Amino acid sequence: MVPGRNVLAVAVSAAPATTTPAPPVPATRTAVLAIGALALGGFAIGTTEFVTMGLLPDIAEGIDASIPSAGHLISAYALGVVVGAPVIAALSARLPRRPLAMALMTAFVVGNALSALAPGYGTLVLARFVAGLPHGAYFGVASLIAASLVPDRLRGRAVSSVMLGLAVANVAGVPAATWLGQHLGWRSAYWAVVAIGAVTVLAVLTVVPATPGRSEATIRSELGALKRPQVVLTLLVATVGFGGMFAMYSYIAPIVTEEAGQPAGFVPVVLLAFGVGGVLGTALGGRLADRALFRSLVGATLAVGLLLAVMLVAAGDVVPLTATVFLIAAAASTMVVLLQLRLMEVAGDAQMLGAALNHSALNAANALGAWLGGLVIAAGLGYRAPSAVGVGLAVLGLGFLLASALLRRRELAAG
Repeated sequence: MVPGRNVLAVAVSAAPATTTPAPPVPATRTAVLAIGALALGGFAIGTTEFVTMGLLPDIAEGIDASIPSAGHLISAYALGVVVGAPVIAALSARLPRRPLAMALMTAFVVGNALSALAPGYGTLVLARFVAGLPHGAYFGVASLIAASLVPDRLRGRAVSSVMLGLAVANVAGVPAATWLGQHLGWRSAYWAVVAIGAVTVLAVLTVVPATPGRSEATIRSELGALKRPQVVLTLLVATVGFGGMFAMYSYIAPIVTEEAGQPAGFVPVVLLAFGVGGVLGTALGGRLADRALFRSLVGATLAVGLLLAVMLVAAGDVVPLTATVFLIAAAASTMVVLLQLRLMEVAGDAQMLGAALNHSALNAANALGAWLGGLVIAAGLGYRAPSAVGVGLAVLGLGFLLASALLRRRELAAG
């Protein structure tokens, strides 16, 4: 059930205004260049996060491991994101934001260089974990910098522009790096990411204005945001509600080949549709956030659930399948941006932690959705069944949003 109009109206603002004075808004050209530099870092991160999947057989052969064992490299990176985001964000909230963004991207470069140099399985797993550590914190600080460069009415679009680098990576960066890895060896893909990361560090140094941190921040005050019910509820939406998309998308290849009856060579076409939908949704999410953040989040979550239900029927024919995948990607990517801004809103002064935690939750959603989707497939229910699981998870996500709205109404009534 979707919350009523009166409940939604009181849920839009769930956190007190930050006490840190905002820096002056710079000229538009400066803001555009700075946000572009930060988005380039998102492009590098998106490329390394997903290129491992495309090169998994090549990597497995190169380190003398089975493909299932090589799959642990993906899990190691995700674990790095989950662990690194809250820890680094809490420890670094006091630091000036431009040097912090540069330091995080430098750590990311080191992690990918170690991946390219890793001599064997164990060292490569460790290197992927290290590469994942700065992921969430980078998007956290980059989101705050971007938001500080524009008027309040454009904050959503500024943050979504940073996230756009991640979306574009799925369309351009991942295919290009995969092709490079297949022709020049899998290590070359990680070296390409190293190069993009190094350029990002230089770009941030050159065009991003100095932005202060929160001098009054402490580890306790930052992590105290996790005690806020609104933060917890939003994280549950990100983990459970967004997990529904991953329940389906984790098994998109067999859906295309087994349900739609297409050859394996058509899978990249569907993946391209997903990537283009992601770019559209990311851009749309910022605009919707600037208009009505909470209502838009409810709408995006509802759209994901409805489209996953459509997928149960559309999976049998290639044209509606491709169109539905495109729309699911658009709705889900819109949801990612809205979740990012919602967490920044409800985290109070701990905005960087809130923005970083979004990426921890999304990686947890990836693991949850893939696991539950695998369970129903293993039970013999077929490759459409994960979409049904996704519908259920989206409904749960809507339930957490309803709880968030009701809690906010209670808070306003009490005080």
